[in-house]
Amino acid sequence: METLSFEFPAGQPPRGRTLVGCVGSGDLEVLIEPGQAGKLTIKVQTSVNGAEQRWQHLFARMFDGQKPPAMAIDIHDFGATPGVVRLRLEQGFEEIGHD
Repeated sequence: METLSFEFPAGQPPRGRTLVGCVGSGDLEVLIEPGQAGKLTIKVQTSVNGAEQRWQHLFARMFDGQKPPAMAIDIHDFGATPGVVRLRLEQGFEEIGHD
């Protein structure tokens, strides 16, 4: 198991919070909560050691040229592919009202 942390510039916190996915299903779980204004923080607990660069590239592509809401995102990964990660994040963003 490895725990990774990432931070990106952000706007104001969203009002809602959500939980999508289920780590026990062999997928991944994403918890999104309001964060500190100006910061988007992401904590990833993953079963895949040595994948920090893959995660960094995925998040950089998602947030490049955007100013997302200030969120605290916790991801509990069970070896999910980048496509599944992005899908779960987009589901969570939709639930809290972020485009």
